[in-house]
Amino acid sequence: MADIQLVETSLRDGNQCVWAALGIDTARTLTIAPVMDRVGFKAIDFTTSTHMGVAVRYKREDPWERIRLMAAATPRTPLQFMSTGFRFISWETASPEFMALAFQALARNGIRRFCLADPMNDAEANIACARMIKAGGGEYVIAALVFTISPIHDDAYYAQRASRLAACADVDALYIKDPGGLLSPKRAATLIPAIKARIAGKPLELHSHCTIGLAEHTYLEAPDLGVSALQCASGAAADGISNPPAGRMVANLRASGHTVQIDTEALTELESYFTRLAEAEGLPSGSPQGFDAGYQHHQLPGGMVGTMRRHLRESRVAHLEGAVIEELGRVRQELGWPIVMTPFSQILLTQAVMNVTSPERYSVVPDELIRYAIGRFGRPTVPIEPNVMERIASLPRTRELEAEPPMPSVAELRSKLGKGLADEELLLRATMPQAQVDAMLAAGPAPRRYDPASRPVLDLIRKLTARDDLSEVSVQKEGFQLRLRRVAARAQRPAGAQ
Repeated sequence: MADIQLVETSLRDGNQCVWAALGIDTARTLTIAPVMDRVGFKAIDFTTSTHMGVAVRYKREDPWERIRLMAAATPRTPLQFMSTGFRFISWETASPEFMALAFQALARNGIRRFCLADPMNDAEANIACARMIKAGGGEYVIAALVFTISPIHDDAYYAQRASRLAACADVDALYIKDPGGLLSPKRAATLIPAIKARIAGKPLELHSHCTIGLAEHTYLEAPDLGVSALQCASGAAADGISNPPAGRMVANLRASGHTVQIDTEALTELESYFTRLAEAEGLPSGSPQGFDAGYQHHQLPGGMVGTMRRHLRESRVAHLEGAVIEELGRVRQELGWPIVMTPFSQILLTQAVMNVTSPERYSVVPDELIRYAIGRFGRPTVPIEPNVMERIASLPRTRELEAEPPMPSVAELRSKLGKGLADEELLLRATMPQAQVDAMLAAGPAPRRYDPASRPVLDLIRKLTARDDLSEVSVQKEGFQLRLRRVAARAQRPAGAQ
C-alpha cells in the first residue's frame, strides 16, 4: 500500500472552477491560512498570473502583497504558482527576459513551488521555464503532461514528453494534468505505467476534475500504479467541475489500505470554512456529477458550456447548440488537435460558433486563432490542415498580426512605464490597463480578516442604513454591540460667509 500526499487546490483551481475565480480575496485567504498550514499538504495550489490579474481588476488588491502574507502565514507548506506557457497575465506571448523577471519576483515574494502546464505540451518550453525558475530562486518545479483524448494523444505521446522532461535536472517532478476530467481508470492503467517507466524515479502526481464523474475512481486506482500525490479541493470548492473533495478522498484512500498523513481535524475545519464561505456569500457549491459520454466529443470545461449556452441564447440561436458542438470537434481536428484548455477552449468554441452562424466556414476568424495558426502559442502537435491554413494565411488581418512587433525589452518597458518602478509594479503595468493598477494602489492595503458568520449582520446593516425613515440602528449580540446614528448634513454656507 502507498503513502499518498495531497496538494490542496481550493484557493486556485476550486475558486476558478466553482466561483469563476472571484470567490477568494486576501482576507478570505489569510483567515484560513493557519488551518491550511496545519493539515500537512504537500503544497497549496495558490495562484496563477490570471488570478493575479483578477485580484487587481476585480478586487483592487495587490496580488504580490497577498502572496507575501500567505507565504508568511503558511511557513510549513509551499505555495504553488501555475504557469501556462510563455505568458504572464496577458495572453500575448512574453519574451524570455520578461518571464525570467516574473519568476524571480514570484520566488522573491514567497512562491516556492512552480507548476508548468504548457497548453501545447511543449516540453522544450517547459524546460526553458524550469531553468529560468531555478536560476531565479525557485525551489521546486513540477512539469505537467496535459491530458486529452484524440487520435494522436496516445500513451507513447505522453511517455516521450515525460522522458524529455524528466531528463532535465531543473524539473523535480511531473504530474498528469487532466483539465477535462477525461482520464478513466482503464486508461490510467496503461498511461501511468507508460509514464512511470520513462521518468527515472521522479515523483508523479495526478490532477483531475469531477466533470463527468471519473476523477474519484481514477484517483483511487492511481496509487497502485505509482502516483505519489493527488490534487484535491475542499468543501464547497470541490466536486462539480472542480477537483475531487479532499475529505472524501482521504477516507476512501485509507479504507483502501493506503496511508495519508494529514491532520484530519484540521482538514474538517478547512472543508467547513469553504462551505460556510459559499453559503455566506451566495456562491455555488460543487456537487457530484454523473457520467456524460457526449462530453468526450467536445471536451469543453463545464463553465464554458454554460457560457456557450448563454451566448447562443442571447444571440437567439440556442437551437444551434448541437451544430456548434459538432462543429467544435471538426474545428479541433482541422487545427491539429489542440488540447481543450485555456486559451484553446475559448478559441475553438468561438470559431465553431462563427462557422455555424456565418454563410461560409472560416469567413470570420478571430485574432487569437490567427495567432495560434502563425505559431504565437507554440507549435501545433500536428500541422493545421492545408485548406484551413491557406484560408487563414490569405486574410489581410493575418498579415497585420504577423507584422506585430515583439514585446518590448524590460529596459524599454522601464523607460516607458517609469524607471523607478519596483519589479512587481512593472510586471503589472506591462500587462494590465494603467487605470486598473492605479485603482488598486489607491485602494490601499487589503483587509486581512474575514468571518463568514458576519455577512448576514453586515447585509442587514447595509439595508437598514439605506432606509430614509430610520435615524438610529442598534445591533446587539452576546459580546458585541453596534449603534449607528444618522447625523443631519450641515447646511451649506453661502459664498463669502464666515
